[in-house]
Amino acid sequence: MFDPETVKLATSVLETCRARGWHVATAESCTGGLVAAALTAIAGSSDVVDRGFVTYSNEAKMELLGVPEATLAAHGAVSAETALAMARGAVARAGVELAVSITGVAGPGGGSAEKPIGLIYLGVATGGGGHTECHIFPGDRDGIRRAAMIRALELLLVEAR
Repeated sequence: MFDPETVKLATSVLETCRARGWHVATAESCTGGLVAAALTAIAGSSDVVDRGFVTYSNEAKMELLGVPEATLAAHGAVSAETALAMARGAVARAGVELAVSITGVAGPGGGSAEKPIGLIYLGVATGGGGHTECHIFPGDRDGIRRAAMIRALELLLVEAR
């Protein structure tokens, strides 16, 4: 299902979290659960992966992750502020030590001059804080979503170390 490089990266995330006794949650919008799928494709992942939130709509972001309506109104769903709120919400709602979030414009439509196709915000959070990254990934919808998934797995690995 996933290429060998993705499997290796996901396995590293699981092993690193397992060694720390950490549990993980994902909060995904434009990737629709790809990060959670990559992690749970590995046998034995259930001792690390707690849950994955797929929050495609703003309503889901607010209801499931507690993203403030004011954040969405002021910055939009595709923003650093929303990505951070999603990751922090996943930590809080799942009661895990580590979470990653993804929100963006995967295309082929929906882009604008301010928020072009390929614009992805990723957030990562622990109980002690969090941070975000912004990328503009090239390619078609599948390529953009795959690049976002890989970067999210890399962020989880870095944060877990």
